[in-house]
Amino acid sequence: MRSETPKHLHPLLGRRLADWVVEAVRELGPEPLVVVTSPDARDAFDGVAVAVQEKPRGTGDAAASARASLDGFDGDVLVVTGDAATITGELLGRLLATHRATAAVATVLSFEPAEAGAYGRIVRGEDGTLRAIVEARDASDDELALREVNSSIYVFAAAKLWPALENLTPENAQGELYLTDTVRDLAAGGEPVAVHKAEDSAEAEGVNTRAELAAAAAVLRDRINHAHMLAGVTIVDPASTWIDPTVRLEADCTIEPFTVLRGSTTVARGAEVGPHVVAADARIGPEALVGPFCYLRPGTVLESGAKAGAFVEIKNSRLGAGVKASHQSYIGDADIGEGTNIGAGNITANFPHQEGLPKGRTTIGRNVRTGVHNAFVAPVEIGDDAWTGAGSVITNDVPPESLAVARARQENKEGHVRRKREQEHE
Repeated sequence: MRSETPKHLHPLLGRRLADWVVEAVRELGPEPLVVVTSPDARDAFDGVAVAVQEKPRGTGDAAASARASLDGFDGDVLVVTGDAATITGELLGRLLATHRATAAVATVLSFEPAEAGAYGRIVRGEDGTLRAIVEARDASDDELALREVNSSIYVFAAAKLWPALENLTPENAQGELYLTDTVRDLAAGGEPVAVHKAEDSAEAEGVNTRAELAAAAAVLRDRINHAHMLAGVTIVDPASTWIDPTVRLEADCTIEPFTVLRGSTTVARGAEVGPHVVAADARIGPEALVGPFCYLRPGTVLESGAKAGAFVEIKNSRLGAGVKASHQSYIGDADIGEGTNIGAGNITANFPHQEGLPKGRTTIGRNVRTGVHNAFVAPVEIGDDAWTGAGSVITNDVPPESLAVARARQENKEGHVRRKREQEHE
């Protein structure tokens, strides 16, 4: 990855890479669920048992690092590589079913990618049974020509796994303990070993570069968008729409192209979002309109029929039913009552003047009409049915049904330009 960040902790469509794997495995209900990490990532995971591989001595050593966490367990051990972001619980379930149906002591998940590259090759005997898994660096030319490859995902009978790991030796090009060699050794010892071949190679591919990280993101994006569309959401251009797995969309909402929905964002029935909208941890109510070119930051709530229009940014604010903020405004830390119209170029100036003080909050009542180019210096409250004049900087509360004008009175100096020109030519 050429990064200071460990590969498995790189962000990927709202989660870290390894989190996608953990969530897929959770669908099978494993007990316990163990994550093997390097020492610098020992505190990176919650809700799972964590085992630490003290030194990077290979995949076999990584699996062995989990042994203490599985002390006394004698069932099936599912081993999943932490970079298989596109793996699904359904595929893992089919792998486990094959393992049990064949009464194997070890079962390998294989697939056929478009480019076999650095994947270990699956070597079968004449009868089609697995004979060995050969890493690409150690493979002969004939073995490199094989198309079926190892996903590095396995199921082992626990009673057979631990002795096989103890017998591993680092006699290979990388000088590491290969988990793949346990499969070879079990097969060579006459133990029943099986292979389950994935129907879709995209579900089994790992991530080793940022290019592969982007490819995995595209697979996940398409999977998420497809599920939303089947559930009744209109996504106009799925290829340009990025939706985190934690986002909730109701049927009959519309997502326009080049929209990014993140975190805990929700979009209600009948709302239209986009194009070119970013929403993070925002709540978009029924029939609300968002965009184009709009940014909804965390804590934004748009109630029924509200509008956040072109080049509007909103943060930690609630816009009541029917509120319209249509043009080029920033609304932060504000509560706006229903039916209010926010004029073009409005801002809430909420940053404290003294360090250490909390941000002020702006409250704008119901059916208020703000003028263009207004600034509201928080904390300030605008009463129901009030108006504010264009170009005003509002620093004091405005009573209900009042007009507030906070600007210098216009003065026209007639003949000023003519007199200046005459003076310049004297």
